[in-house]
Amino acid sequence: MNRIKKNRFKDQAFKLWGIFCTLLGIVLLSIFIGSILVDGIQRIDWDFITSLPSRKAERAGIYTALMGSVWILVLTTIIALPVGIAAAIYLEEYAKKNKLSSLLEINISNLAGVPSIIYGLLGLEIFVRVMQMGASVLAGSFTLALLILPIVIVSTREALKAVPKSIRDASFALGASKWQTVSRQLLPASSGGILTGIILALSRAVGETAPLIVIGALAYVPFAPESPMDEFSVLPIQIFNWISRPQHGFEINAAAAIIILLFITFVMNAIAVYFRNRWQSKFK
Repeated sequence: MNRIKKNRFKDQAFKLWGIFCTLLGIVLLSIFIGSILVDGIQRIDWDFITSLPSRKAERAGIYTALMGSVWILVLTTIIALPVGIAAAIYLEEYAKKNKLSSLLEINISNLAGVPSIIYGLLGLEIFVRVMQMGASVLAGSFTLALLILPIVIVSTREALKAVPKSIRDASFALGASKWQTVSRQLLPASSGGILTGIILALSRAVGETAPLIVIGALAYVPFAPESPMDEFSVLPIQIFNWISRPQHGFEINAAAAIIILLFITFVMNAIAVYFRNRWQSKFK
């Protein structure tokens, strides 16, 4: 009985400790977000979104950084999605289970945890210098595509694994080929899980700063990019630029830009959660 009481006490103590840690995180996050909302919510208006950068805080806006982020997000999606999904399909459905495929799987999983600045150094050498793209939108997109590729591959493989084996067997029993089974059965059935992983990967990419700083993204760009080879800035770099200035007005601008960036991230994550729940309900 004493041992049972001790175990129950430990369980209760661990439960209370978990609740305390969770509440502490929620309280700190609420204070942080509340402080940003108080400082920046009044600064957000149409002029702030459509204005160009300026040396005067009251005239400065996020238009060039916002357009740079849109360019980066679109090009990163175009580059990373076909490669990531194709690699996942090959590894999960076509590759033979041997030491080489196991080595690839382990390395891809490990790459998902590599610090983002390492990808920035890789992008600086390959895309900026060797391929002579310069500090362009295209170089930044390729660099961030490398960053999110492991996430896309892993999430796509997990979504394919979650499809019931009976769907594969039924497709093969009806005479379908391997590719017909993958394209007409597995991909539609796993689309919700794949889309969830893609959105979460892109929500990480939209907030990255270190890789883009390394490849030469600028803190001040007086124009919005009009082609993939133009110089650019993004919202995280613009926020860093403003927060490092001594004038209080730029701190307010930074808070307003943080709110917009958080809103974009929350919306992307909410969409991912929606598709994940909708996808999981199909298999219940």
